[in-house]
Parts: sequence; C-alpha cells; structure tokens
Amino acid sequence: MTDHQPNVTGGVDTHGETHHAAVVDPIGRHLADKEFPATGPGYRDLLAWLRSHGGLTAVGVEGTGAYGAGLARHLTAAGVTVIEVDRPDRRTRRLRGKSDPIDAYAAAEAVASGRASGTPKTRTGVAEAVRALRVPRRSAIKARTQAVNQLRQMLITGPESLRAKLRGLSAAELVTACARLRPGTDLSDPIEAVKSALRRLARRHRALTEEIHELDAELRELTTLAAPELLALNGVGPDVAGQLLATAGDNPGRLRSEAAFAHLCGVAPIPASSGRRDRHRLNRGGDRAANHALHTIVLSRMRWDERTRAYVERRTREGLAKKDIMRCLKRHVARETYRALMRSLGAAQPQRQNTRNDLAEAA
Repeated sequence: MTDHQPNVTGGVDTHGETHHAAVVDPIGRHLADKEFPATGPGYRDLLAWLRSHGGLTAVGVEGTGAYGAGLARHLTAAGVTVIEVDRPDRRTRRLRGKSDPIDAYAAAEAVASGRASGTPKTRTGVAEAVRALRVPRRSAIKARTQAVNQLRQMLITGPESLRAKLRGLSAAELVTACARLRPGTDLSDPIEAVKSALRRLARRHRALTEEIHELDAELRELTTLAAPELLALNGVGPDVAGQLLATAGDNPGRLRSEAAFAHLCGVAPIPASSGRRDRHRLNRGGDRAANHALHTIVLSRMRWDERTRAYVERRTREGLAKKDIMRCLKRHVARETYRALMRSLGAAQPQRQNTRNDLAEAA
C-alpha cells in the first residue's frame, strides 16, 4: 500500500452566479461533481475541492472569455493548467442530454482525452486594456449613428418651416444647426417640441463625438505602447491595431502558427473544388471583428499601395474575381500582422516603446 494519489482532470461548466465542477480519472471515470459560487472565495473552494481528489493535471473551463474569465485567471495564478473547452455540439447534447453536471463532466473528458487543447487568453496585460476601452467606443459610435439617423427622420415628418431651414445640410452641418435651435417654453406646440427634440439629439451627438475622441486618444497611446511594429504596417491605424490586439490577447503564443491566427480571423481558405475546378470558398467562421480589421487593411492598400494595386491588376488579368483577390490579400495580411504581433507582444515591456522596424508591405 502506498500514499500515492492518482492524477485527476477537472472540468467546469460556468454561469453568471455559480460554477459546476466535475472530476474524472485518467481513463475518464466520473469521480464527483459539485456546485460553487462564482466569487473569489468560491474559486478558492473549487480549486481546493478539485485538488482533494488527487494530483490535478489540468482543468477544462467553458467560456473563459465570458462567465469563466475570473475563474480562469484564478486557476492560472495558482499554477493550474487551464484548457479552453467548447460547449458540446448539438448531436452530443441530443444523445446525452443537457445539465450542469453533464456539461462539467464533458469538459473534463474533453481535456483528459486530448480533444480540447486550446489555451485561453491571460487577460492581464495591455491587450486586455485595449479590449475593455474598445467596448464603450463601439457603443458610442453606434449611438452617435443612431442620433444622426433620428435627426434626419424627425426632419422628414417635422413641420415644413423647420425642414426648409435644415434641408440639404450634411450630417455635421445638421448637428451644428440643430444644436443652435432655441425652442419655446410651450412644448404642447408640435413645432416647439420638435425643436427641443432636435436640439437634444444634436447635443447628444456632440457629447458622443467628444467621448469617442477621448477614447481614440487613449487607445492610440495603448496600441503604440503594446504593438508599435503593428502600427508601422501599411494600412494599420489605432482602431485596426486595437482589434487585432484584442483578438490575439496578451499571450499570443497560444496561437501556434500564423495559420492558426488566419483561421482565428476567418481568412484561412476552405477548399471548395469539384471535378476540374480548383477553388476555395469564403470562410464564415472565426472572429468576424478581426476579419473586418483585415478587410479594412486590404481596402486601404488596394487604394493607396502601388504594389497591391499592381497585384490586383495582374490577378485580374489571370481571370480571378475581385472577391477572390481580396481573400488572397487578406490571407497575406494575416501572415504579416501575425509576425508583427509576435515581435511586439513577445518583447519586454521597456523595449516596446523604442522598437520600430521597417516592415515589408502587404502585396
């Protein structure tokens, strides 16, 4: 008889208020499962409970970018290997059912069998700070666009006396003119009520514009600190760089190759050949925001970069459609941005401020 404890693997099904944990042995046998609160003390109790069953080799966590983000940080800080686990597919759920214990055991089994091997983002560096600031910026842009649309809609149905004064103005001129309106005190009059509404919408637009400019300045500083080489690429600005940083995370080493990064961004070609026709189709998977960022770079280079324009002309003469040419360019840009991200995020923090290498252009 010995005191040696067997190795075990954990799995966690995460939720907003509670997490359900499960433990399996090396051959996948179910040992135990238990629910814990999604709080700091709950994280500590969950880890202690997992370790009480044996030597903890790894823990599979669902939703490391959402409900499981706090738990993943806690486990990583404690020296535990955390594996990102996708939820079971529909076929598996139809066969096995759906419950918190079933999902927790499925996460543990996926890690123990090797089906799950993804490394979650650490979310402890500048890239996470960029991602956080991009959230209010995105919502502010959406609200500002909505304010302009509401201004134009109110003019369509508003009194002709107002429409005659504001007709034919650009968006900026319309906001300026509406912000200068002086409605009367009698809001029971439709004209005065419309004036008041237009002025409020215009002032909201101005406030949101000021907020967006403040966020842009902060994001420009952070992206310059985190990835100066990425910003040095042709067609990459602070907004595009911020999105690519948020996609890669603070530990881009989890992306084992530039092909994995291209697949994450949804620009890895998918074979769609049949018979004598050899072609690839659009990849609709991956991070669509990152895909849009690469698309923005390609559009900029197709307009301003001479080498890219020459490439487009050559491929067009070869009979390639424009959408297929853009897919080729996006794949090339993914390779280039991945290398820049690896050099920037892989360097020490003091070196990031002084590193600016000359980089090759996209095409």
